[in-house]
Amino acid sequence: IYSATMGSAIEACFYGIKAVGLSIADFSSDADFTAAKLYSKSIIRNVLKNGLPDGVCLNVNVPSLPLSDIKGVKICRQTKGIWKEEFDKRVDPRGNEYYWLTGNFKNFEPGANDTDEWALKNKFVSIVPVQIDMTAYSVIEILNKWNYEI
Repeated sequence: IYSATMGSAIEACFYGIKAVGLSIADFSSDADFTAAKLYSKSIIRNVLKNGLPDGVCLNVNVPSLPLSDIKGVKICRQTKGIWKEEFDKRVDPRGNEYYWLTGNFKNFEPGANDTDEWALKNKFVSIVPVQIDMTAYSVIEILNKWNYEI
């Protein structure tokens, strides 16, 4: 929901466009995109060949490692957690103040081994299938039993 990369992929999904949000786990200006480029080609080739179900896009994250150190691909679920946002006050070269969004991810399930966070920390490219319909279908029956009289 917060990621511009995935926001774009989800928006494409709304319009029936097959989409993949691709990110590398490296924020430096001199990041090595070699592995990300090769894995991205493979993943996109698979999407073009096999398609994706309507309303589903992919969230792909590549660890910041040399290609030879990446162990492969893991199909995962999204880790449960939150971003603890912080704002860093800075000054640009012209003397204007601005705020840079920073922060850290708080993993609520550090022991889980089927998540995207686990995959990245264990040298795998993570692929999480994301659906745009966020309806909690399992709760509909429960809510239908509530008393809504006023």
